[in-house]
Amino acid sequence: MMGATLTGRTVLVIGRGSGIARAVTLTLHTAGATVVVAGRNPAELASAYDEQDIAVQRIDLTDETSVAALAERLGRVDHVVSTASARARGTVDALDHDVILASFNVKVLGPMLLAKHFAPRMPADGSFVLFSGSSARKPAIGMLAVGATNAAVDAVTRGLAVELAPIRVNAISPGTIDTGAYDALGDEAKARLFATRSTTSPARRIGTPDDVAGAVVFAMTTPFLTGVSLAIDGGEPLV
Repeated sequence: MMGATLTGRTVLVIGRGSGIARAVTLTLHTAGATVVVAGRNPAELASAYDEQDIAVQRIDLTDETSVAALAERLGRVDHVVSTASARARGTVDALDHDVILASFNVKVLGPMLLAKHFAPRMPADGSFVLFSGSSARKPAIGMLAVGATNAAVDAVTRGLAVELAPIRVNAISPGTIDTGAYDALGDEAKARLFATRSTTSPARRIGTPDDVAGAVVFAMTTPFLTGVSLAIDGGEPLV
């Protein structure tokens, strides 16, 4: 994978300008791809990538008109990566109906709309890379809606791989990744959580955004891989 190149290829990355999305974008850029980033706040994205030769566009995955408009503006793209998500954490007694729907709309329905409007403009050797998560495989208290959303992404990945063939469709399914998403716990609680998971994980460490970005490049540049959710989780769900 270290020698993977995407020179001459155009890749659309949907997500924020930080964390995993940023690592994916910069890794693809380094691999030679022409990268376009898109999200709900293009001004923030432009600020995040102001030192790189990376185009910025607006998209709202919950609005089909927005998805169709971006496909029309960009025309042909070779690969599409969707890292977008909407948080839906909480135990079942506290879950809000609209929060659950937002999670599905962004992470499940959104990729379906991307496939609907971008696949007709993609080459036969193009691909989609979606994002699932280890909560689809290992239940945890407070992660019910997140796990259900991620499991749905895995199902969509397999279904689209069959429907869109020979265009390939794969998913990346991260475990605990140090992206800043855990900062809200506070320094001490975050350190305790990471220490516990580092001790119990077969990989004996927490994942990094670069671990995930490398998997995206692998999925994108491996022509005999489709319909698969790659578990980039250090074996966390095994214990």
